[in-house]
Amino acid sequence: MPTILIVDDNAMNTKMTSVLLRRAGYDVQSAGDGPEALQMLTQVRPHLILMDIQLPGISGLEVTRTIKANPATAQIPIIALTAYAMTGDDQKAREAGCNGYMSKPIDHFAFLTAVKTWLAER
Repeated sequence: MPTILIVDDNAMNTKMTSVLLRRAGYDVQSAGDGPEALQMLTQVRPHLILMDIQLPGISGLEVTRTIKANPATAQIPIIALTAYAMTGDDQKAREAGCNGYMSKPIDHFAFLTAVKTWLAER
């Protein structure tokens, strides 16, 4: 069963996404901010990370750069998620090392299809 790490400071978003992914058969872990996510990665190696761009303190893009700079975690695909999509965010996310980008709110079917695709490309 693939493990997915959700990094999001919004507890409601995390809960809704977790329920959706668990019902689809995934093991889900979550972190409320960047430092918590980085700490979790010392113990857990998820198959995919869903990274909110707008995190308190350290941005999701900076956390992504840190993850991608570490040889132990560099191969984990990271998908940027944002509720406040701005022109150029997709490009900034890819430059930071994200493998994909999605805007919130998510369409459940499209989201699960994308998760399957990202996991298959791993």
